[in-house]
Amino acid sequence: MYHPHADEMVQMAMGMMGFWIIHPKDPAAMRVERDFVFLLNAYAIEPGSATPRVNEMTDFNLWTFNSRAFPGIDPLVVRQHDRGRIRVGNLSMTNHPIHMHGHEFVVVGTDGGWPPPASRWPEVSVDIAVGQMRAIEFDASEPGDWALHCHKSHHTMNPMAHEVPTMIGVDQSSVLRKINKLIPDYMVMGDKGGSMGEMEMALPDNTLPMMGGQGPYGSMEMGGMFSMVKVRAGLARNDYRDPGWYRAPAGSVAYEWQGPAAAMPPASQAPAQNPAGSGNAGESVVNVVKPTAHHHS
Repeated sequence: MYHPHADEMVQMAMGMMGFWIIHPKDPAAMRVERDFVFLLNAYAIEPGSATPRVNEMTDFNLWTFNSRAFPGIDPLVVRQHDRGRIRVGNLSMTNHPIHMHGHEFVVVGTDGGWPPPASRWPEVSVDIAVGQMRAIEFDASEPGDWALHCHKSHHTMNPMAHEVPTMIGVDQSSVLRKINKLIPDYMVMGDKGGSMGEMEMALPDNTLPMMGGQGPYGSMEMGGMFSMVKVRAGLARNDYRDPGWYRAPAGSVAYEWQGPAAAMPPASQAPAQNPAGSGNAGESVVNVVKPTAHHHS
């Protein structure tokens, strides 16, 4: 990873950083079919401003992959059954547990190089400390759209006010009517929780909604350090174009049951529905009784 040590605080706060990748002379060494790289960095930018606060050390409000925040981050497109590698470097001022859905991966690289195979370890999340780099590899066996993100909740959001009080259950209707006389587009926030993906309101220039991104089933309510690993069959070797949203097979998407409870499809696999000791074909049901107290002699 590259960053300056001259006027470091200012230059890194403004985004002066990059990644050095030196490929081996032998193309068969640590070979993968898809190779991605991104830097984790953060900015403190007031809504409507175009210049980061260069002296900020802790209270950042934009968390980015390669200085881009979701939904402005391209997906990582991988052909099914290919071997994929993702190199992640952290030049922010905090650690980031990077989590991938849908696949297990192996941590194959550190700042010190490629560890011997016997010392690599399987994961679905890898914590990357300040100034560290980790390289992960995975076999893209499962077609679909799989989230890749930092597992710190506020790192998958865009600019927010950190001093907002908890307003769950607070009736703000009378205050809203008064404020709307002055600011017609004002909307109450937080009375029903933090979900705001469907809210649309005017924003200052040069800022982002806190959560957003449209998926196949509505708002994704994500931002910041978030992207998708899109695994598809039949892609051309060097085709990295966004293939669009995955079309889930019929019957594989959860839905809300709208009919009466008596007409719900039976859940015969649930142990409570079956006689003791019986199950579906090829299954056994084990009834376990948890003791209410421990006795020591």
